[in-house]
Formats: sequence, structure tokens, C-alpha cells
Amino acid sequence: MNRRLRISLTTLGMISALLALSTLPAQAAPGIEAFTVATNGQGGQTYTVTIQVLALMTALTVLPALLLSMTSFTRIMIVLAILRQALGAGQTPNNQVLLGISLFLTLFTMLPVFEQVNEQALQPYLKEQLAPGAALERAAVPFREFMLRQTRESDLELFARISGKEEISSPEETPFSLLVPAFMTSELKTAFQMGFLLFLPFLIIDLVVAAILMSMGMMMLSPMIISLPFKLLLFVLVDGWALVVETLAASFFVE
Repeated sequence: MNRRLRISLTTLGMISALLALSTLPAQAAPGIEAFTVATNGQGGQTYTVTIQVLALMTALTVLPALLLSMTSFTRIMIVLAILRQALGAGQTPNNQVLLGISLFLTLFTMLPVFEQVNEQALQPYLKEQLAPGAALERAAVPFREFMLRQTRESDLELFARISGKEEISSPEETPFSLLVPAFMTSELKTAFQMGFLLFLPFLIIDLVVAAILMSMGMMMLSPMIISLPFKLLLFVLVDGWALVVETLAASFFVE
């Protein structure tokens, strides 16, 4: 599993590198030079960072945007945040814990895509069998297939109609400029649907506790204080975290 995670992280980093390198001239020498050494007239040496390294470091700043807009991270993070709100446990678990769970669950669900990118684009590029532009085109294919599986046709039609590109004959021909916002819209809708279903049982507990307190005349006592232990007990008894994680992961593998 450690090897698979390393492949995933390496693949995600190399995608950003390919984005930068694809803009360089085709006749550029293979490989990336860390720096060049020049000797001045007085016998000293100066070191200059190449444009390739600068472009690579700049491309790394695109990683958060790629993570949010082209992977399963958004759906997972939103569902977990709604679940925390439904439990009413304040900031427990805190944002760092939710972020860590979301990140590694994203790596798990996206692992088949990363492996395809590694086999079809990254390894041939590292072996100097592909130019950066061709490697980037191959790397985009698995991501396109993943996003198309998770995107509703109505969302694709919406952005095609807004952009005036209604002549697209099939979803496979949708450009990334339309596919990415359509994918994010579908992910938001799916995440809120799953969050609503998670919220219902906890809402019922809150309503029952509030009705009991009101019937007893204890209107000054907050129902949240009484219902929280019962919600936590219910969530633990049904092994809630395992069910939520399993449902989230399975939602990306079901056709």
C-alpha cells in the first residue's frame, strides 16, 4: 500500500510538471537541469536557475486547484463536514482530522486513475518516449473518463448551453473547460444529497428530545445537550464511521 500511495503522490506532482513543461519549445533537451554555471571575466562563477525549474515550481501551485476540481476530494470533504454538523459535536473532529481523512480517502478512490496515468503517461515520459505535450494528453484521458462517470448529463448540457457549444455530439468530446465546472456542480449536488440522508436520523433524535423536554416543561434546557449523547451512542453502535467511509468510497466505483 505504501508503494501505491507513493505512486499516487508522484503521479499527481508530475501532472503539474507536465502542464508546465508542455509550454516549452519542442526542441528542448530532455531532462531538467537544476542550474547552469557561468564563469565571469574575473574567474568567478555564477549560478542561474533555468526556466524549466521555474516553470515546474510555479506549476506546483496548481495542485490544490486540481485536487478540488478534478478528484473526489470535494464530495468527501462536504459529506464529512455535514456529518459533523449533524452530530452537533462542535469542532470534533476538527478540520485537520477531516482534511486528513478526505485526502487519504481521495487517494484511495483515485488510485485506479493515478495508476493509469502512471502507466500510460508518466513512465513513458520519464523514459523519454513521450514529449511533454503528448504525455499530458495521455494523462488527461483517465481523468476525463473518471469525471464523465460522475457528471450528470443535465450539468453537461447546462454548461454547453451557457457557452454556446451545443453542437457537441457526445459527452466524450466535451472540452475540459466545460467538463470541469459540470463535474464540480454534479459533485456538489451529490454531496448535499448524501449529507441530507445522513442528517435525517440525527434530526429525528433532536425532535424527539425537544418534544420530551417541552412536555416536561423544561423549556430552558437546550435539547442539544441531551440529544448529543444519544446521537453519539447511535453513531457508535451502528459503526457510523465505517458506514460513511464505505458509502463514500463505493459511490465512486458504482457505474
